[in-house]
Amino acid sequence: MVDLLVTYMEMSAPPQGAPRASPLPGAIVARERLDPSRYLDLYRAVGGPVQWDQRLRMAEAELETLLADDATHIHVLRLEGEAGGFCEFNRVGQAAVELVHFGLVPAFQGKRLGPFLLDQALRSAWSQRPERLWLHTDTYDHPAAQSVYGRAGFSAYARRMETFPD
Repeated sequence: MVDLLVTYMEMSAPPQGAPRASPLPGAIVARERLDPSRYLDLYRAVGGPVQWDQRLRMAEAELETLLADDATHIHVLRLEGEAGGFCEFNRVGQAAVELVHFGLVPAFQGKRLGPFLLDQALRSAWSQRPERLWLHTDTYDHPAAQSVYGRAGFSAYARRMETFPD
């Protein structure tokens, strides 16, 4: 078991202003339905460096059900067709939507693609008219995670130490 500082953040209004423009020609963000194999490949590519394992521990049938659920929305960043990151929302259509996963494959980092992906995905999630979006981030996540979320419109509402499987 490992103790991590977890920060809970929320957003109570959609992003303001014009949508972020694509920072690179050929970069697009679109909601996709991924089968478990393609999803896990992208999940490992994005989450491996920051030790994501939640979906890797799920039973295959449970993951299939989650991915097929209309309340699960996955927005994939592609650069000239290659998947470079994703945002995953759960409970879309309910009052409180959770941003469960957000990140980029390491080779896509440092090119301003993260804020572009996040902005596009958040605008899509807000088009479903929730009351709030929320997320949690912890000390294993990318060091810039909280500042990226803050610039996108999230603010912290709780911090606490939590214990997770190692």
